[in-house]
Amino acid sequence: MELNNKTFIVTGASSGIGAAAALLLAAKGANVVLGARRQAELDQLAGQIKQSSGKAVCLSGDVSDEMYAQALVNCAKDEFGGLDGAFNNAGTTGELGPVPDMQSDNWHKVIGVNLSSGFYAAKYQIPLLRENGGGSIVFTSSFVGHTVGLPGMAAYAAAKAGLIGMTQVLAVEHGAENIRVNALLPGGTMTAMAGDDPGFHEVVRGLHALKRMAEPSEIAQVAVFLLSESASFVTGSAIVADGGNSINKF
Repeated sequence: MELNNKTFIVTGASSGIGAAAALLLAAKGANVVLGARRQAELDQLAGQIKQSSGKAVCLSGDVSDEMYAQALVNCAKDEFGGLDGAFNNAGTTGELGPVPDMQSDNWHKVIGVNLSSGFYAAKYQIPLLRENGGGSIVFTSSFVGHTVGLPGMAAYAAAKAGLIGMTQVLAVEHGAENIRVNALLPGGTMTAMAGDDPGFHEVVRGLHALKRMAEPSEIAQVAVFLLSESASFVTGSAIVADGGNSINKF
Protein backbone atom coordinates (compact mmCIF):
# COMPACT_ATOMS: atom_id res chain seq x y z
CA MET A 1 0.00 0.00 0.00
CA GLU A 2 2.55 2.56 -1.16
CA LEU A 3 0.94 5.98 -0.90
CA ASN A 4 3.90 8.34 -1.24
CA ASN A 5 2.84 11.84 -2.36
CA LYS A 6 -0.78 10.83 -2.88
CA THR A 7 -3.37 13.19 -1.39
CA PHE A 8 -6.42 12.19 0.63
CA ILE A 9 -9.22 14.02 2.39
CA VAL A 10 -10.30 12.53 5.74
CA THR A 11 -13.41 13.82 7.48
CA GLY A 12 -14.29 13.08 11.07
CA ALA A 13 -10.53 13.31 11.53
CA SER A 14 -10.49 14.90 14.99
CA SER A 15 -10.83 11.56 16.80
CA GLY A 16 -11.59 7.86 16.52
CA ILE A 17 -11.48 6.07 13.19
CA GLY A 18 -10.87 9.24 11.20
CA ALA A 19 -7.84 10.25 13.25
CA ALA A 20 -6.44 6.72 13.10
CA ALA A 21 -6.86 6.62 9.32
CA ALA A 22 -5.20 10.01 8.89
CA LEU A 23 -2.21 8.90 10.95
CA LEU A 24 -1.88 5.68 8.97
CA LEU A 25 -2.14 7.45 5.62
CA ALA A 26 0.51 9.95 6.65
CA ALA A 27 2.77 7.18 7.94
CA LYS A 28 2.58 5.59 4.49
CA GLY A 29 3.73 8.79 2.83
CA ALA A 30 0.41 10.38 1.87
CA ASN A 31 -0.57 14.04 2.13
CA VAL A 32 -3.71 14.40 4.25
CA VAL A 33 -6.37 17.09 4.38
CA LEU A 34 -8.02 16.83 7.77
CA GLY A 35 -11.65 17.80 8.24
CA ALA A 36 -13.89 17.92 11.34
CA ARG A 37 -15.80 20.42 13.46
CA ARG A 38 -13.20 20.84 16.20
CA GLN A 39 -10.30 23.03 15.13
CA ALA A 40 -8.16 22.48 18.23
CA GLU A 41 -8.20 18.70 17.82
CA LEU A 42 -7.42 19.03 14.11
CA ASP A 43 -4.48 21.30 14.86
CA GLN A 44 -3.17 18.79 17.37
CA LEU A 45 -3.43 15.91 14.90
CA ALA A 46 -1.80 17.92 12.11
CA GLY A 47 1.03 18.79 14.46
CA GLN A 48 1.48 15.14 15.40
CA ILE A 49 1.70 14.17 11.73
CA LYS A 50 4.20 16.92 10.96
CA GLN A 51 6.38 15.95 13.92
CA SER A 52 6.69 12.54 12.29
CA SER A 53 7.75 14.16 9.00
CA GLY A 54 4.31 13.75 7.49
CA LYS A 55 2.35 16.30 5.48
CA ALA A 56 -1.03 17.51 6.71
CA VAL A 57 -3.30 20.54 6.56
CA CYS A 58 -6.59 20.97 8.37
CA LEU A 59 -9.80 22.86 7.84
CA SER A 60 -12.65 22.82 10.35
CA GLY A 61 -16.30 22.89 9.36
CA ASP A 62 -19.64 21.09 9.19
CA VAL A 63 -19.85 18.22 6.70
CA SER A 64 -23.58 18.85 6.26
CA ASP A 65 -22.67 22.23 4.69
CA GLU A 66 -22.15 21.90 0.94
CA MET A 67 -19.66 24.75 0.85
CA TYR A 68 -17.45 22.96 3.36
CA ALA A 69 -17.20 19.96 1.04
CA GLN A 70 -16.09 22.29 -1.74
CA ALA A 71 -13.61 24.03 0.57
CA LEU A 72 -11.94 20.73 1.51
CA VAL A 73 -11.47 19.86 -2.16
CA ASN A 74 -10.11 23.33 -2.91
CA CYS A 75 -7.71 22.92 0.01
CA ALA A 76 -6.42 19.62 -1.40
CA LYS A 77 -5.84 21.22 -4.80
CA ASP A 78 -4.27 24.42 -3.47
CA GLU A 79 -1.99 22.74 -0.92
CA PHE A 80 -1.04 19.52 -2.71
CA GLY A 81 -1.97 20.00 -6.35
CA GLY A 82 -4.81 17.49 -6.62
CA LEU A 83 -6.69 14.62 -5.02
CA ASP A 84 -6.22 10.84 -5.06
CA GLY A 85 -9.00 9.81 -2.71
CA ALA A 86 -11.17 10.57 0.27
CA PHE A 87 -12.32 8.85 3.43
CA ASN A 88 -15.70 10.43 4.12
CA ASN A 89 -15.99 9.24 7.67
CA ALA A 90 -17.76 11.93 9.72
CA GLY A 91 -21.03 10.84 11.31
CA THR A 92 -23.41 11.11 14.22
CA THR A 93 -25.98 8.84 15.84
CA GLY A 94 -28.18 11.75 16.89
CA GLU A 95 -30.80 11.36 19.59
CA LEU A 96 -32.05 7.80 19.93
CA GLY A 97 -35.71 6.88 20.22
CA PRO A 98 -38.72 5.41 18.38
CA VAL A 99 -39.91 7.20 15.25
CA PRO A 100 -43.26 8.40 16.68
CA ASP A 101 -41.35 10.22 19.43
CA MET A 102 -38.53 11.56 17.26
CA GLN A 103 -38.24 15.26 16.61
CA SER A 104 -38.07 16.18 12.94
CA ASP A 105 -35.03 18.36 13.61
CA ASN A 106 -33.15 15.29 14.85
CA TRP A 107 -34.10 13.32 11.73
CA HIS A 108 -32.86 16.05 9.41
CA LYS A 109 -29.64 16.54 11.39
CA VAL A 110 -28.77 12.83 11.29
CA ILE A 111 -29.57 12.57 7.58
CA GLY A 112 -27.58 15.73 6.89
CA VAL A 113 -24.42 14.68 8.71
CA ASN A 114 -24.46 11.02 7.62
CA LEU A 115 -26.00 11.03 4.13
CA SER A 116 -26.27 14.49 2.59
CA SER A 117 -22.62 15.02 3.50
CA GLY A 118 -21.75 12.05 1.30
CA PHE A 119 -23.59 13.59 -1.63
CA TYR A 120 -21.77 16.89 -1.17
CA ALA A 121 -18.45 15.11 -0.83
CA ALA A 122 -18.92 13.12 -4.03
CA LYS A 123 -20.19 16.17 -5.91
CA TYR A 124 -16.92 18.02 -5.40
CA GLN A 125 -14.42 15.18 -5.02
CA ILE A 126 -15.26 13.32 -8.21
CA PRO A 127 -14.38 16.14 -10.66
CA LEU A 128 -10.93 16.53 -9.05
CA LEU A 129 -10.39 12.76 -9.05
CA ARG A 130 -11.35 12.76 -12.72
CA GLU A 131 -8.71 15.42 -13.40
CA ASN A 132 -6.22 13.17 -11.60
CA GLY A 133 -7.01 10.18 -13.81
CA GLY A 134 -8.93 8.32 -11.11
CA GLY A 135 -8.88 7.56 -7.42
CA SER A 136 -10.84 6.08 -4.57
CA ILE A 137 -13.70 7.24 -2.33
CA VAL A 138 -14.66 5.44 0.88
CA PHE A 139 -17.79 6.23 2.89
CA THR A 140 -18.22 5.07 6.47
CA SER A 141 -21.58 3.30 6.60
CA SER A 142 -22.70 0.82 9.29
CA PHE A 143 -24.04 -2.65 9.92
CA VAL A 144 -27.00 -0.78 11.45
CA GLY A 145 -29.58 -0.58 8.70
CA HIS A 146 -27.75 -3.15 6.58
CA THR A 147 -27.53 -6.41 8.49
CA VAL A 148 -29.44 -5.51 11.65
CA GLY A 149 -32.04 -3.04 12.88
CA LEU A 150 -31.34 -1.59 16.31
CA PRO A 151 -34.28 -0.03 18.20
CA GLY A 152 -34.17 3.74 18.40
CA MET A 153 -31.80 4.19 15.47
CA ALA A 154 -34.15 4.69 12.52
CA ALA A 155 -32.58 7.95 11.34
CA TYR A 156 -29.04 6.59 11.62
CA ALA A 157 -30.00 3.32 9.91
CA ALA A 158 -31.73 5.14 7.06
CA ALA A 159 -28.76 7.43 6.49
CA LYS A 160 -26.15 4.70 6.59
CA ALA A 161 -28.19 2.40 4.33
CA GLY A 162 -28.59 5.32 1.94
CA LEU A 163 -24.81 5.66 1.73
CA ILE A 164 -24.57 2.08 0.48
CA GLY A 165 -27.11 2.76 -2.25
CA MET A 166 -25.28 5.90 -3.31
CA THR A 167 -21.96 4.02 -3.24
CA GLN A 168 -23.28 1.47 -5.71
CA VAL A 169 -24.58 4.09 -8.13
CA LEU A 170 -21.41 6.19 -7.98
CA ALA A 171 -19.29 3.09 -8.60
CA VAL A 172 -21.26 2.32 -11.77
CA GLU A 173 -21.34 5.92 -12.96
CA HIS A 174 -17.61 6.50 -12.59
CA GLY A 175 -15.95 3.10 -12.86
CA ALA A 176 -14.90 3.73 -16.47
CA GLU A 177 -13.05 6.83 -15.22
CA ASN A 178 -10.96 4.69 -12.87
CA ILE A 179 -12.80 6.06 -9.85
CA ARG A 180 -13.60 3.41 -7.26
CA VAL A 181 -16.27 3.94 -4.59
CA ASN A 182 -16.84 1.69 -1.59
CA ALA A 183 -18.65 1.73 1.74
CA LEU A 184 -16.97 0.57 4.94
CA LEU A 185 -19.21 -0.96 7.62
CA PRO A 186 -17.44 -1.10 11.01
CA GLY A 187 -18.67 -3.02 14.00
CA GLY A 188 -18.68 -1.61 17.50
CA THR A 189 -15.54 0.48 17.88
CA MET A 190 -13.96 2.10 20.91
CA THR A 191 -14.54 5.71 19.91
CA ALA A 192 -16.16 8.70 21.59
CA MET A 193 -19.43 7.72 19.91
CA ALA A 194 -19.42 4.49 21.95
CA GLY A 195 -19.45 6.46 25.20
CA ASP A 196 -17.79 5.38 28.43
CA ASP A 197 -20.42 3.15 30.05
CA PRO A 198 -18.75 -0.21 30.87
CA GLY A 199 -22.11 -1.94 31.01
CA PHE A 200 -22.98 -0.77 27.51
CA HIS A 201 -19.58 -1.85 26.24
CA GLU A 202 -20.13 -5.32 27.69
CA VAL A 203 -23.44 -5.64 25.83
CA VAL A 204 -21.86 -4.45 22.58
CA ARG A 205 -18.95 -6.87 22.91
CA GLY A 206 -21.43 -9.71 23.22
CA LEU A 207 -23.00 -8.81 19.87
CA HIS A 208 -19.78 -9.71 18.07
CA ALA A 209 -18.47 -13.17 17.22
CA LEU A 210 -15.04 -12.00 18.41
CA LYS A 211 -16.60 -10.92 21.74
CA ARG A 212 -14.80 -7.61 21.73
CA MET A 213 -15.02 -4.16 20.21
CA ALA A 214 -12.62 -2.89 17.57
CA GLU A 215 -9.84 -0.41 18.11
CA PRO A 216 -10.03 2.58 15.72
CA SER A 217 -6.73 1.52 14.15
CA GLU A 218 -8.24 -1.82 13.09
CA ILE A 219 -10.98 -0.12 11.10
CA ALA A 220 -8.50 2.43 9.75
CA GLN A 221 -6.45 -0.41 8.25
CA VAL A 222 -9.46 -1.46 6.15
CA ALA A 223 -10.17 2.11 5.07
CA VAL A 224 -6.58 2.64 3.93
CA PHE A 225 -6.66 -0.68 2.05
CA LEU A 226 -9.75 0.47 0.15
CA LEU A 227 -8.15 3.82 -0.63
CA SER A 228 -4.97 2.17 -1.91
CA GLU A 229 -4.19 0.41 -5.17
CA SER A 230 -4.12 -2.84 -3.20
CA ALA A 231 -7.91 -2.69 -3.66
CA SER A 232 -7.68 -1.82 -7.37
CA PHE A 233 -10.48 -4.22 -8.38
CA VAL A 234 -12.81 -3.45 -5.47
CA THR A 235 -15.66 -1.04 -6.16
CA GLY A 236 -19.35 -0.70 -5.36
CA SER A 237 -18.92 -2.91 -2.31
CA ALA A 238 -20.21 -2.75 1.25
CA ILE A 239 -17.13 -3.98 3.10
CA VAL A 240 -18.10 -5.39 6.48
CA ALA A 241 -15.44 -5.08 9.18
CA ASP A 242 -17.66 -5.85 12.13
CA GLY A 243 -15.95 -8.58 14.14
CA GLY A 244 -18.67 -11.03 13.18
CA ASN A 245 -21.52 -8.86 14.42
CA SER A 246 -23.60 -9.60 11.32
CA ILE A 247 -23.34 -13.38 11.70
CA ASN A 248 -23.52 -13.65 15.49
CA LYS A 249 -26.86 -14.70 17.02
CA PHE A 250 -25.72 -15.97 20.42
